[in-house]
Amino acid sequence: MDIISLIIFLAVGALVGWLAGIIVTGRGFGVIGNIIVGIIGAVLGGFVFGLLGITTGGLLGSIVMATIGAVILLFIINLIKKA
Repeated sequence: MDIISLIIFLAVGALVGWLAGIIVTGRGFGVIGNIIVGIIGAVLGGFVFGLLGITTGGLLGSIVMATIGAVILLFIINLIKKA
């Protein structure tokens, strides 16, 4: 992975984490928190979409998939916190 790919990867992770934070909690988690939530959400979203047999293409599809995964992640974390 070259440096440009890494920068794009981190920027998309931060964007996805921020979007998921806005959707679930009404605020973001800071830059590092957004990146972590975005990356884990992308993995979770890819897993869920793979189980459902849904494929995404391009940058926009990846952002949508990762955002859905991050929202699921934050929803699960909120359920665990309340339990």
